[in-house]
Amino acid sequence: MSGNGDLNMRILAGHASGDFAGLSDLYAEAGLNAEANGEIDRACFFFTQAYVFALDAGSTAAAADLRAKLVSYGREL
Repeated sequence: MSGNGDLNMRILAGHASGDFAGLSDLYAEAGLNAEANGEIDRACFFFTQAYVFALDAGSTAAAADLRAKLVSYGREL
């Protein structure tokens, strides 16, 4: 997938800077990319990371959307 290296670098930079909201967005992007490729287990891993960082950032709307996505895949009750 093109741009995957760039996304990885942006994720690493987000970890280095402690940008929880940004990390949530980046992991959600990675999840959507994996989902589009039919890699559901991988997508759910990334969505879980995005969900945790959304909670850490206090982004309740993003967390609710991510939780709903995880629920739709049977990964969260």
